Amino acid sequence: MRLSSLLALLRPALPLILGLSLGCSLSLLRVSWIQGEGEDPCVEAVGEAGGPQDSRTRLDQSDEDFRPRIVPYYRDPSKPYKKVLRTRYIQTELGSRERLLVAVLTSRATLSTLAVAVNRTVAHHFPRLLYFTGQRGARVPAGMQVVSHGDERPAWLMSETLRHLHSHFGGDYDWFFIMQDDTYVQAPRLAALAGHLSINQDLYLGRAEEFIGAGEQARYCHGGFGYLLSRSLLLRLRPHLDGCRGDILSARPDEWLGRCLIDSLGIGCVSQHQGQHYRSFELAKNRDPEKEGSPAFLSAFAVHPVSEGTLMYRLHKRFSALELERAYSEIEQLQAQIRNLTLLTPEGEAGLSWPVGLPAPFTPHSRFEVLGWDYFTEQHTFSCADGAPKCPLQGASRADVGDAVETAVEQLNRRYEPRLRFQKQRLLNGYRRFDPARGMEYTLDLLLEAVTQRGHRRALARRVSLLRPLSRVEILPMPYVTEATRVQLVLPLLVAEAAVAPAFLEAFAASVLEPREHALLTLLLVYGPREGGRGALDPFLGVKAAAAELERRYPGTRLAWLAVRAEAPSQVRLMDVVSKKHPVDTLFFLTTVWTRPGPEVLNRCRMNAISGWQAFFPVHFQEFNPTLAPQRSPPGPPGAGPDPPSPPGADPSRGAPVGGRFDRHSSAEGCFYNADYLAARARLAAELAGQEEEEALEGLEVMDVFLRFSGLHLFRAVEPGLVQKFSLRDCSPRLSEELYHRCRLSNLEGLGGRAQLAMALFEQEQANST
Repeated sequence: MRLSSLLALLRPALPLILGLSLGCSLSLLRVSWIQGEGEDPCVEAVGEAGGPQDSRTRLDQSDEDFRPRIVPYYRDPSKPYKKVLRTRYIQTELGSRERLLVAVLTSRATLSTLAVAVNRTVAHHFPRLLYFTGQRGARVPAGMQVVSHGDERPAWLMSETLRHLHSHFGGDYDWFFIMQDDTYVQAPRLAALAGHLSINQDLYLGRAEEFIGAGEQARYCHGGFGYLLSRSLLLRLRPHLDGCRGDILSARPDEWLGRCLIDSLGIGCVSQHQGQHYRSFELAKNRDPEKEGSPAFLSAFAVHPVSEGTLMYRLHKRFSALELERAYSEIEQLQAQIRNLTLLTPEGEAGLSWPVGLPAPFTPHSRFEVLGWDYFTEQHTFSCADGAPKCPLQGASRADVGDAVETAVEQLNRRYEPRLRFQKQRLLNGYRRFDPARGMEYTLDLLLEAVTQRGHRRALARRVSLLRPLSRVEILPMPYVTEATRVQLVLPLLVAEAAVAPAFLEAFAASVLEPREHALLTLLLVYGPREGGRGALDPFLGVKAAAAELERRYPGTRLAWLAVRAEAPSQVRLMDVVSKKHPVDTLFFLTTVWTRPGPEVLNRCRMNAISGWQAFFPVHFQEFNPTLAPQRSPPGPPGAGPDPPSPPGADPSRGAPVGGRFDRHSSAEGCFYNADYLAARARLAAELAGQEEEEALEGLEVMDVFLRFSGLHLFRAVEPGLVQKFSLRDCSPRLSEELYHRCRLSNLEGLGGRAQLAMALFEQEQANST
């Protein structure tokens, strides 16, 4: 009786007891096996010369580079604290290196032909592509980085190329690929090969060729098919370059390099390493790449020789088509696997998204998150950027719609041929929306003409759905900038704004002068034609006094000011005055009296304004009229509800936040370099001369000058750190029609949200009715 009651009590815990017992038994059994194996047989095989223990010691020492080490931080309290300058990228601070650098050996005869073809076919696949030539004063084609050594002797050219790679990029890259300009390289395969090889070794990888009269072990890599050099091998080879250049005579640079490596380091070329094979293909003369179908050609990393640029482009087209077919085949295999696995899930076929393998459509959690559809036809779109109800479909949008319609007809023919053949008559209705999780979705109503095998024709109207998925996100190469650049703030002040200028100066002192930010301020005092004359009261007297007070309060600080007299001040004309007073390498931050730039805003100005490359015009956050906006904002992201809340960077000490919006109609703030502004201004003066230029300046802002008369990238993005109090801009009738329209829209949309304006109208009607 007791035994049965005990079993009944322990029955719920029996699976747990059995599982623990089985786990402990397997663990003990595994420990006994490990203890009975003795020394590692792989380690013994590696260390035959020095014994198993020596080989294990060497392996442990080789792993030291990959073990993390904690470096304790210590600061001497007797020394003054110095602000640490952080790098732009964390990989720079950690000492991380890029994977692959490609060096192309070219000549005077082929620099503008074959080298250009190489640049157009593979440059966008590699982080750095350099061209080395012996020609003095070579004319560099656009978009190419050419290094001229001044001597066309093969051995000298190879030696100087290796020396340049070691001195300038030896600490930045793990692998160096050296090729000739008459070689076509399959860039994705080469990058994948470098990604599969271990970096902590001396490797000379390429197409191995034997020296004439030498042994089988003495091999060099054929330069026509390219070869890989590891960083560690390049570091070891650098001290021997001068000796090899004097002792080894060779008419071919690849043979010279192979002999130098064998004589100085005893390392020869190999065609395979760690299971990775370097495959190459020798192209016969007058051979058509479209007809090549051998396994050696289809799997080649490099093809040589390429006699002309057109052949290089044909090879690139052929290999691109092969890679595209391989990608489509892999996609179909993955989709089949997803279908098979989805049937085993609890949801079954209902959990299968369309298209297969792509994220499901975005699910809104409230009515404010619903993604709207844009309606369009073949000629017009009914969602315009300027708010118009209808505008022509042109440019990239028209090409996008045409591509979607052609793809729809092509897919229908692929599915129903040969029974039916479809021909497009016209697009009845079109809808599209951008899903941030998937891409651009299309729904098309097409009027088609269906043709049967017997020639019968019939008009059909069908609805199709398409998706242009988001492609792989890539980091675009950008010029390197730092956060140590000094920012020159420029504040134009009208007489009407003189009363609020002291508040700006106090905010500037608190956010820039107090933390000792690397920034200066120039006040541009704009007088009217009858203001500030002899014997008249200076309207900017209070501004000058406030500036002098800040200079006294912060020793070493100087707030410069310039006086300008203008009847109708233009932003471009005012910037012309300031530009002449500063060097060409000055970084300007054009601001307004309502702006409060802080350290974060200044840093983003330094990072986003790149000399010779990009200008940055932030979109500030404009607060609503406090008499209309409530003192508390509803929760949610900016712009989601009827009453957008205050920005995330709002200061709680300023009181209860009010609602607002990002004012995209205003372009008063901007970050750019003086040299870029002068170049755009000179181009404006060259294209518009005389009276036409004077009229154009009244209708242009600085952002318009960069947009129309500069080849720079124009970066415009919302800036939560720029928060402006509510103010009505002075829309002068002397402005151009476009600027006047933008100014009026900025004032009207800045009054309040829809709900706030509706409530104000309702209260006004109630007051009028009583």
